[in-house]
Amino acid sequence: MLNILNPITEDLVSQSYPSPHYLQTQRRIRSLIDKYIAVEKLHDRLQDLSIQFANPQPRPWKLIDWQTINRNQIIGLDAEVFLSILIGAMDTEAPIRGYTQTSRQYLEKLHPQMARFVGGTVGKDGELLELGLWEKEERQHTPALIKIYTQLTGEKITPKLRIVRSYLPTDDPHEDLYRHGLHRIATEYGATCLYIWLMAHTTGALQDVLEELAQDEINHMTKFWGFGVWAFPDTGLMRIGRTLIKTRSPNYQRNNLMRTLRRMMGTLNWNAWSLTNKTTLLFTFTYTMHRLWSWNNTLTPKYLQDLFEINHQ
Repeated sequence: MLNILNPITEDLVSQSYPSPHYLQTQRRIRSLIDKYIAVEKLHDRLQDLSIQFANPQPRPWKLIDWQTINRNQIIGLDAEVFLSILIGAMDTEAPIRGYTQTSRQYLEKLHPQMARFVGGTVGKDGELLELGLWEKEERQHTPALIKIYTQLTGEKITPKLRIVRSYLPTDDPHEDLYRHGLHRIATEYGATCLYIWLMAHTTGALQDVLEELAQDEINHMTKFWGFGVWAFPDTGLMRIGRTLIKTRSPNYQRNNLMRTLRRMMGTLNWNAWSLTNKTTLLFTFTYTMHRLWSWNNTLTPKYLQDLFEINHQ
């Protein structure tokens, strides 16, 4: 039967369904992770970091047919929930300048090249002289999310600019960077999973935009993760666990993963999600981490030395 109200449009997932149920959604998510977070692609994104150190160039986006974005391109997800997720994502993405400059400060004394990659360069008076590549790529996200929202609702929206937790050094810059870097990787991982999950719930031009957002997040997550394994070769599940325990207090002044998770659940209107939506997002987190851990096991000391130590002189 011809479905006039919800026509099948172009889909980046091989398994297309007009209204996917739980298992079909899970199948779409697995297909996307297999395609975009394949181990060889993660290696390619990490190897690209040394190239970007020498000649930083933003990753180009493909052409987007913005005018064709419509609500029929949302599948297996209530449109109002989708819009609330959009608002949460744009509010989270908006203060990108604060994120990049905080990370730059934690990095600049220990790893100047990586500091430039994330936060650019500043003059003696603190004036920003050059944008970092991370900021150049991420600052496209909020305008893209706003354009989607306007196209779907016909309304204009302004994101809330929340204050980002600032640079708070101690007398141990290595430990400061480890804790901050762990939080940064976790937030890039969370954004990767959210955009992959949204891709599984969309088709057409709407999915094309989310694909670009997801590819940016995968790119940055991979670079931060791989660089972190090189910079902190003694890291592992035990150290990560100890760090999470030390920073779990609500009164902890620096980045706190549990506090960030609670804020994100509120921002994304988690309580309005269906049980299927919640379980498929948890599946996305689990399957993505499984893939990342397989890749992580290939990051041998020799491989990372060859990749970074020549370029980090």
